[in-house]
Amino acid sequence: MSTFERPLTEGRTSWKKAAAVAVPAVLAVGALAAVTAQGALAASFAVSGTSFQVSSGRLTSQGLASYVHIDRDVDGKGHPVALLGIGDARLSDICQSAAVDTPLGKVVFKLTAGGSAGEVTASNLVIDGEDLTGDARFGTAEIGRDASTLDRVRGVKGEPGKFGLQAGDIEVVGVRSRAWSATGGNFRLKGMRLNVSLDGKQCF
Repeated sequence: MSTFERPLTEGRTSWKKAAAVAVPAVLAVGALAAVTAQGALAASFAVSGTSFQVSSGRLTSQGLASYVHIDRDVDGKGHPVALLGIGDARLSDICQSAAVDTPLGKVVFKLTAGGSAGEVTASNLVIDGEDLTGDARFGTAEIGRDASTLDRVRGVKGEPGKFGLQAGDIEVVGVRSRAWSATGGNFRLKGMRLNVSLDGKQCF
C-alpha cells in the first residue's frame, strides 16, 4: 500500500481532499473579484444611513453611462440616485467626507488624495449620487437611450425600458457630488490621507 493509499488515522488531514474542495473555491472567489474590478459585475451592498461628499478639481474619463437607481439601507429604506458609471477615471485630486453622529458629537471622516502627489485613478468608477455639479464637456452624447443598452462603461446597464444616458470622453472641472455609495476597481490614491475629527470641515 502506498503512502497516499494508507487509511487516515484520527486527527490527520487529507491534503488531497482539502485541495479538491479549496482550489475551486479560491478560483471562484478570484474570478468574482476580477470581474467586479473590471466593472462587469456591480458590487451590491446595503448603504449606511449617511450620505457623503465627493469633490475633485478635475475629472476626465473615456466614457460615462448613467441611469436612475435605488440604493437601500439595512432597514430597506430606499434612496433614489443617479448611478454614474465612469470608465478609467482620472482625477487631479479627490476629497471624500462624511459627518457621523456619535456620543462625543459630530465626527467628520475625511479622506483626501492626489494634488501635488499625482493623479488619482480608478477603473470603472461607479458613484450613486444625489447630485453632481461642475463645468462639464462631453464627447458624443446619447440622452434618453434605453438603460439596458448602455455600452460606454463596461458592466453599467439598467433595466429594460428605463431612462438612460451616455457619452464619450468627458471632462468635468470643479466636481462636487453628494453620494450614497461609490465602488471601483484598481484605485490608485497617491498621497492618501485619512483624518477623523470632532466638528471637522467637510470637502465643501
